[in-house]
Amino acid sequence: MADKGPASERAYLWRLHRILGLYVLGVLGFLALMAWAEQRGLSRHWIGPIFLFIMVMVCAGIGVYGRTTDAEEYYVAGRRIPPMYNGMAAAADWMSAASFISLGGALYLQGFSGTPGQPGGLAYVLGWTGGFVLVAMLIAPHLRAMNLYTIPDFFQVRFGGRWPRVIAALAAVLCSFTYVVAQIYGVGLIASRLTGVQFEIGIMLGLGGVLLCSFLGGMRAITWTQVAQYVVMLLAFLIPVSWLAYQQLGTPLATLVYGKQVSQIERMEEQLLLSETEHQVVRAYLQRGMEYERRLLDVGAALAREREAARERIHQLRASNADVGLIVAASRELASMPRDEAQARERWTREMVENYERARLLGGLPRHSQAFVGDPDGTPKEREDFQDTRRNFLALMFCLMVGTAGLPHLLTRYYTAPSVAGARASVAWSLFFIALLYVSAPALAVLVKYEVMHNLVGSHFDQLPNWIAQWARVDAALLSVEDVNGDGIVQFGEIRLGADLIMLATPELGGLPYVISGLVAAGGLAAALSTADGLLLTISNALVRDLYFQEKTRHTSPEQRVILTKFALLAVALAAAFVAALKPSDILPLVSASFSLAASAFVPVMVLGIFWRGTTRKGAVAGMLVGLAVALYYILSHVPALRTALPPWMLARGLWFGIQPISAGVFGVPAGFLAALLVSRITRPPPPQPAIRLEM
Repeated sequence: MADKGPASERAYLWRLHRILGLYVLGVLGFLALMAWAEQRGLSRHWIGPIFLFIMVMVCAGIGVYGRTTDAEEYYVAGRRIPPMYNGMAAAADWMSAASFISLGGALYLQGFSGTPGQPGGLAYVLGWTGGFVLVAMLIAPHLRAMNLYTIPDFFQVRFGGRWPRVIAALAAVLCSFTYVVAQIYGVGLIASRLTGVQFEIGIMLGLGGVLLCSFLGGMRAITWTQVAQYVVMLLAFLIPVSWLAYQQLGTPLATLVYGKQVSQIERMEEQLLLSETEHQVVRAYLQRGMEYERRLLDVGAALAREREAARERIHQLRASNADVGLIVAASRELASMPRDEAQARERWTREMVENYERARLLGGLPRHSQAFVGDPDGTPKEREDFQDTRRNFLALMFCLMVGTAGLPHLLTRYYTAPSVAGARASVAWSLFFIALLYVSAPALAVLVKYEVMHNLVGSHFDQLPNWIAQWARVDAALLSVEDVNGDGIVQFGEIRLGADLIMLATPELGGLPYVISGLVAAGGLAAALSTADGLLLTISNALVRDLYFQEKTRHTSPEQRVILTKFALLAVALAAAFVAALKPSDILPLVSASFSLAASAFVPVMVLGIFWRGTTRKGAVAGMLVGLAVALYYILSHVPALRTALPPWMLARGLWFGIQPISAGVFGVPAGFLAALLVSRITRPPPPQPAIRLEM
């Protein structure tokens, strides 16, 4: 924005408002056109790919239009983004696949408080929104006043030397890469559902829009892409939630009325707890778990028996001239058996744990509205569960709040504000736009759970809606409905919904037109793409600007640095796509781990560097290394694959104070503060001695 006075600024803002208004009208017009086309007979097989194509083309078009090689434009969008639009872009950047896709699912599965093994619930909503208070008060204005480009820039400018910047750059790459893998996983999940292609191909389809935007235009293109994506996310989230509220309660104001359904859910939970058929389901899963436990006593012999039984079944089917489909299914079952004892042990152990977890009433889910699992006045086990759940709730909320203040891709967003006051205003707008969606997430979880309990439970298996089979084909871990007690009726304990599915399946669950399903998927895609854009730019900037060009011997023009950053971004995107294709975890745990890493590595030293002049370079290095090392050690030492591969002396002995690894920052942040304070005290130079004057 050219500095030509208030009149020029007002004209610029009105032009942006006009473009935004036309864009919103265009989105609504496109939805109306697609709804009309669906009524006229447009196939679902076309609706999904059309939404995917339009979403990717919007990103690509903005990327082409905003292409630049100017360093100021590429890294910080020329520092001329008005606060409201900066807030919209930050909200889209912030939403991510975790917030849009998984937050409602986490509240559905964990209730308001979470469980001893899965902390969460409202901790996600409170932590992620409360973190912006820390950003506004402690971080964003001070960073903007320094006119920097990246977060590692702060560490070099404040502390000097090479190592503070190098460590900050490596930490930025680590926490951002963990975060971006989760986003690209979400891209593949949605793209495969929209188009019906394989998960891995869906990743590459969605990644095309990310690369065209961030590769060509950097922060300049990413900012306006995120503004456009936020509009899609807002409509995609509010339309199905409002429809469910209207369908169930007669008003679209979901956030004001969903409390009525909480009491209905409590009543239905009481009925399910007393239901004999639900107890049959529990016993069936318990029996399955015990069967897997027996197999694990002698894996080799059990595997041989299973293979022999599968061969005998195929032989009997062929001898009786059975249907070809049955023979093919039996052959596939034999082919899918574990190849060796190690694979069998790993698979059967996982199956045993899953069946034991589901061998509880309510499918192992907590009571939705209870404050915390357990009872402070109950049995010793109930008191322990209560304390454990409450402790993990507070720990996770702390990590998410502090991690928000340390995420490099979010803090870089406020470098694009035109002034320090603009940075503060941008944070306020960010919180406003985020709250529009976050206050609806608890309502979504309650309304969906009511829909499942009221309409899906009790229906016949041969009358299940088509969307259940379609989502099960995308990923069996997302959805499973099986008649374990053999009565032909769906029980609540027989339904397994993944956290990443709840939001995406809401339109179909509520009976909305498939166009709204396409819109919700496009909203989830927009959330994943917007965050992936910012993360990939942050990683490539750290690798090129903060690491490769850290050496003073490399003299290049700003344009050459931008070009090299673009190619680094491409390489990082492909590496993240490869890791995401392995389906390493659900989206929410991956994202939450990155918050603990960012909180531990950046926030203690950043806050001390801003508010305490006594922080030294060695103190900063010690604080970052110790904080990051403690959090990373606690997370990795509880990864099942590493626990079997590493010697026992390298692993943490159980949980520290009962805190789950997802909240490792609760240990890393204090460790980082303590290390930075102690080392700064030790290495602080002595005050200069006053000169002694000798009088002759």
